[in-house]
Amino acid sequence: MSQVTSQRGRPFVKGNPGRKPGSRNRASVVAAALVEGEAEELARSAVQLAKAGDPGMLKFLLGRLLPRERRINFAIPTMESADDAVEALGSVLRAVSEGEISPNEGAAVAALINSYSQAIDRADVVKWLDAPERLIKGRPQS
Repeated sequence: MSQVTSQRGRPFVKGNPGRKPGSRNRASVVAAALVEGEAEELARSAVQLAKAGDPGMLKFLLGRLLPRERRINFAIPTMESADDAVEALGSVLRAVSEGEISPNEGAAVAALINSYSQAIDRADVVKWLDAPERLIKGRPQS
């Protein structure tokens, strides 16, 4: 007797791609059908609930209406070498301590500065490693 076992996630014959990309499952289709034509009324009800003081609905609506990030503007010195990152990070710390930017925004900018500093370091290492080859071939350093 041969025993047929089905592997989880492998219900299709080889070569069968499964569901088409973008197709919706049955629950999504049913939910969309229930809401169809009711979107305006549901939105009004949600706004009324939020205005009446429902904290969950207020958080839900504000999370979708307010911008997630804002553009920040403060002075950072030009970074031409990795050593300049210390001064740039000092500028970020000053901006956070003076309330120009939030601590989360400061952390995001600091991460960008660190990434840029590492890129400068890597470029310097590549130049240093390529220097002997340039000398051998008679090319000037860039």
